[in-house]
Amino acid sequence: DKGFDIRPTIAVTKAHIDLPECREAVRTGRLKPDGKILMPSGKSMCHKAAIEPVWYLPEIARRFGCTETHLRQSIFRMTNGMYPELITRPDIKIFLPPIGGLTIYIWGDPDTIPDEDIELTCRVHDECNGSDVFGSDICTCRPYLTHAIEEAIKTAQRGGAGLVIYYRKEGRSLGEVTKYLVYNTRKRQEGGDSAENYFNCTEQVAGVQDTRFQALMPDPLHFLGVTKIHNFISMSDMKYNAIVSTGIKIVNRVEIPKELVPDDAQVEITAKVFHGYNAGEAYQGIDKEELKKCKGREYNYEASDGGSDKEEGPVPKKSDSNIVEEHA
Repeated sequence: DKGFDIRPTIAVTKAHIDLPECREAVRTGRLKPDGKILMPSGKSMCHKAAIEPVWYLPEIARRFGCTETHLRQSIFRMTNGMYPELITRPDIKIFLPPIGGLTIYIWGDPDTIPDEDIELTCRVHDECNGSDVFGSDICTCRPYLTHAIEEAIKTAQRGGAGLVIYYRKEGRSLGEVTKYLVYNTRKRQEGGDSAENYFNCTEQVAGVQDTRFQALMPDPLHFLGVTKIHNFISMSDMKYNAIVSTGIKIVNRVEIPKELVPDDAQVEITAKVFHGYNAGEAYQGIDKEELKKCKGREYNYEASDGGSDKEEGPVPKKSDSNIVEEHA
């Protein structure tokens, strides 16, 4: 009756996670079923929480180092005036931004997460629909995600907790259309897909290399009471720096095992390590020469031999400059 819009922004439930990688890990002995956290079938038991972003504008402004008025005006402009109340109702301090939320998956006892003496394994993962869902092999996203889940299960079996936070930041927050345009630029450029030009291609298409905003990324960790991460399943310098800058300690940074990196994703991993990703023990020695030598799989639009090792696809017409196809 008073015109309030009241809706839930957090929901928590339990889940049985059934991944083919975990079934394979049980079959090969990488994972050992315990009947509690991991079943003999390869299913694992976890808690999960869906969270939609809610901004208390005075605090967001403080964290960004600007006035609340400036923040409101900036959001109003960037959303093309969709939310006039940002300007007309300064008394309303809560804003639900039109951006993707996140999902938290927890293996083990959630009550142990704030205890620095109990092992915590964590990955913060940004959405990649092509790899995470459909298994595209041009990047390391799904292999790294499933590796983190395996490590989370192992940690929970040792009495600790495993944590995976899944953010909706598709294509470095540039979106899938831009991402596929970048793929085409990489594959069709003179000399083919190369680690040397990996980031340049994104900048050429989008104007920037990355639009993910990491300042608020650690917030869910603080919601859970995290003060120390024993095993951080990520090589990203940006994510690491964002988390430790908020006071959370990270003990071990765990790189993706080399055997899990798809052949066509060597371009990505080589470029990222060269430009600052944590190399760990597995990726030492990536210098300028390695960067230049690393090439990805080629497109072959002319191929007609069904047994060809190269990717096949239709021959694009010269006028079809906006055709977007992913053969990776």
